[in-house]
Amino acid sequence: MDPINHDELYEHYSFEVEKKHDLIRIDKFLLLRIPNTSRTKIQKSILLGNVFCNDKIVKSNYKVKPLDKISIRFEYEPYNKEIIPEDIPIDVIFEDNDIIVVNKSSNMVVHPSYGHYSGTLVHALLYRFKDIEYASDNQRPGLVHRLDKNTTGLMVVARNANALSYLSNQFAERTISRTYLALVWGDVKEEQGTITANIGRNKKNRKLITVFDNTEEGKHAVTHYEVVERFRYVTLVKCKLETGRTHQIRVHMKHIGHPLFNDFEYGGNHILRGTTFSKYKQFVQNCFKILPRQALHATELSFLHPADEQLVMFHSNLPDDMQTVINRWRNYINHI
Repeated sequence: MDPINHDELYEHYSFEVEKKHDLIRIDKFLLLRIPNTSRTKIQKSILLGNVFCNDKIVKSNYKVKPLDKISIRFEYEPYNKEIIPEDIPIDVIFEDNDIIVVNKSSNMVVHPSYGHYSGTLVHALLYRFKDIEYASDNQRPGLVHRLDKNTTGLMVVARNANALSYLSNQFAERTISRTYLALVWGDVKEEQGTITANIGRNKKNRKLITVFDNTEEGKHAVTHYEVVERFRYVTLVKCKLETGRTHQIRVHMKHIGHPLFNDFEYGGNHILRGTTFSKYKQFVQNCFKILPRQALHATELSFLHPADEQLVMFHSNLPDDMQTVINRWRNYINHI
């Protein structure tokens, strides 16, 4: 579960300079290449360190050379629009005066942001629970953490300011226990293990996260995992977060060579293991159709309740799409 992260989203452009291109300043080069933009906007991106040549930050007086790879990102304006509650079905598995525990479905963004102006979990929560206090962030009322759009499972939402503060402190102190089930590519070698690797925004594409070899880059991230069941070509693993970074499990599992099954953003949507026989290929493609998202589910959540500081624990079974694919893999390897 990702803690709330206030990183900006970016608009991206990238270019490769032609072989016989003249030497010109990079700001002029970008002005000629990007439609409907201004020199001021480009200069601002340069000053913010958002213009790169061959993966290195450059200044406005840099002159582009033939075959240079140029990229620029523009920060979107902060999203700050009124949220109009919407009557959207959500699976609430527990509620009291202080907290709400939701079993989030797939294809649901947690809170409003650029490109997601309606249909979010926040819109649904505000319709059903009109007493949720906004606290300091009127775009994320009650939220102390989040899940990716296509990750399913458990989330806790604070109903008032005291609960929000109490839960936020537990996340900061890493005392909240969070467990996921993930179906990953490959036969994971060890029965259990720990992945410790700094992660942060990809310098080329800020919507993606990457692992940094340099310990001075990115943020410290730790994921513990253990094998639940093996299916020769894929493995069901249980992951427990020690830290809660954006896309942490997805990036860490890819880092050790086991991307999540059908994870489009991190390479799991390709047939990465197994034979090239048409029947196997067709079997995997059928599984992709049943589970058109990364195979990741937040299955267990436990924390101290804000009212009495007693431990509460919640469990969520695998959703139908993920369970169906697991059953198919189980059946497949039993008949080959």
